[in-house]
Amino acid sequence: MKMFIMIGSLNAAVAVIMGAFGAHALREKLTTEMMSVYQTAVQYQFFHALGLFVVAFVVGQYPHVVVSRWCGWLMVIGVLLFSGSLYGLSLSGVQWLGTITPVGGTAFIVSWTLLAIAVAKG
Repeated sequence: MKMFIMIGSLNAAVAVIMGAFGAHALREKLTTEMMSVYQTAVQYQFFHALGLFVVAFVVGQYPHVVVSRWCGWLMVIGVLLFSGSLYGLSLSGVQWLGTITPVGGTAFIVSWTLLAIAVAKG
């Protein structure tokens, strides 16, 4: 439980930093399309930082339900793959990074689905 609160807090802090960096340092450097990609990365990172707090709550409520921990780790993997690939794509223009994004999105979907299952089992 404590681990997911810490990871969620750090992810939220990084999302704020990345959002501010994008707004101030990248506004004139990125195309409108790439700025939109960058902002999507920030938004999903922040949403899933908050999601990690939900996971921490569920792990605390149902510590015997092992699948609840998988939810948190899948959210972390999702942030790394989804937001990370979008940050990389928008900053570098390397198009193949966009092929990684759906893998991160799938990790998010599986994570939220497993969270529902964890609560149902709890």
